[in-house]
This record gives sequence, structure tokens and C-alpha cells, in this order.
Amino acid sequence: MIQFSPSTMNKVEELKRVYPTKDACLLPVLHIAQKEFGYISPEVMEYVAGVIGVSPARVYGVATFYTMYNKKPVGKYHVQVCTNISCHLEGSAKIMDTLKSILGIEEGETTKDNLFTLSEVECLGACGFGPVVQINDDYYEQCTESKIKEIVADLRKK
Repeated sequence: MIQFSPSTMNKVEELKRVYPTKDACLLPVLHIAQKEFGYISPEVMEYVAGVIGVSPARVYGVATFYTMYNKKPVGKYHVQVCTNISCHLEGSAKIMDTLKSILGIEEGETTKDNLFTLSEVECLGACGFGPVVQINDDYYEQCTESKIKEIVADLRKK
């Protein structure tokens, strides 16, 4: 059965006290749930709905709208490439092709060793610094093919 750890439940209860409505705390609670469970499965959505007191349909709508919530397990390093217009004009398609080649996977897939998952995202909010790649919580701006190869090589060493 899915259940928050006691310390995580304390954080959720604090959020419920701080935010003015149940809907208002949904995004941060989903972030906490993703950190706790690794991804937002249908079971997690149902659990979060019960914990904060909103409908499962509301949680599903929010969790599936935003690309920042993983709906399936991802690798240790979740590599997200912005392909929106600004990054596209700066060469994000080449970055995506380079990543597919060096990782040996397609967009939406995870390497066999569960080290990398590759995703295409619409906007990472750093339009003046494209192409932008987000790996877990870190942003890599003005990426080039050689820079992304170096980043992946460094992550493989960790």
C-alpha cells in the first residue's frame, strides 16, 4: 500500500496549513510525492487525492498536464531537452539526436542500466540561453554537441 513516510506526511500537513485551499497545495504535494515514490502512478494520484481532500480526477488532470511529473519510472538521470521554438532555433534537435546516439535510446526511453531517461519537453523557462537541457534539478544552458557528450560522460563516472 502506498503511504507517505511520517516525516513526509508532516511536510504535507504543514503545506495544507500554509496554503489557502486544497487545490493550492496540490502542486507542491505532487512534487513531494514524486520525490518519495519516484514517479506519479495512478495509485499515487489516488493516494494524494485522499490525503489532501480533492477528487482523484483533479489530481489526474494536474499530474498529466505538467511534464514535470513523471508518470512512469525514470532513470537515475532524467535528461529533458527543451524543443520549444527558442531552443529549437538554437539547435535542440541536434542535441536530442546526439543524446539518442550516445545513450542508445529514443525519446521516452530509459537505458538498460536505468541510468538515463531521455525526454523532450516544451519549455524549461530559459529561452534566452538555448538550447537548454535539464538533468534532474540541474540546468545546462547553451548546450552544444560536445558539451552534452562531456556532461553525459561525467555522469556515467558518478
